[in-house]
Amino acid sequence: MTGHHAGTRSNASADDGTSPAGTTDPVEDALDSLRAGEPILVHDAADREGETDIIYHADSVTPEAVARLRNDAGGLVCVALGHELAETFDLPFYTDEVDHPASGDHELGYDERSSFSLTVNHRDTYTGITDNDRSLTIRALGEAASAPEETDFAAEFRVPGHVHLLKAAPDLVDQREGHTELGVALAEAADLSPAVVVCEMLDDETGEALTPVDARAYADRHGFSYLEGSEVLERLG
Repeated sequence: MTGHHAGTRSNASADDGTSPAGTTDPVEDALDSLRAGEPILVHDAADREGETDIIYHADSVTPEAVARLRNDAGGLVCVALGHELAETFDLPFYTDEVDHPASGDHELGYDERSSFSLTVNHRDTYTGITDNDRSLTIRALGEAASAPEETDFAAEFRVPGHVHLLKAAPDLVDQREGHTELGVALAEAADLSPAVVVCEMLDDETGEALTPVDARAYADRHGFSYLEGSEVLERLG
């Protein structure tokens, strides 16, 4: 299990099959959690990355949320944006933009291409890496996603920075089944803007991805929704 846990509410799942929110529909519970500004956990698939990400809607990422991602997840804190939104902000796929031999052809064991785009800081940050700075950048990205036509992206953000941007596939989970697409699809299903934070959960003891069993146990301890990618695909694919 991960070795550090931020302060959380305790609301474990009931033994009668209901989710922490008290219903038997885990997808609807996850959508309600995103609307309420709470984190959810999503495991993609055993035959893909095999990882569980903690996911927040970008609007809800406080400094305390960044601390949770650092301490309880431990992976890379990224903001996943819908494809059309990323295009509006002229955000490329990183591998399409960088002219370097290392960014050429490479094989991923779990997908055809990476969804990484640029890294950014909000211009009002200092170093950009602190919990306060990263939450400022992330919330600003959430605000920009809600009103892209009113956002001058280059005037508001600078490159490079400490928040990694991910660019979703145009057709989301119908085209790619990564956490980028799963998270954005859930945000859109919740009638939220297509901007979510994703961060992989790692295991301090094994040095590998946290197992689904341990990730689900973490969700139960803290009263968070847990989804398998297959549940999202079945509902939203």
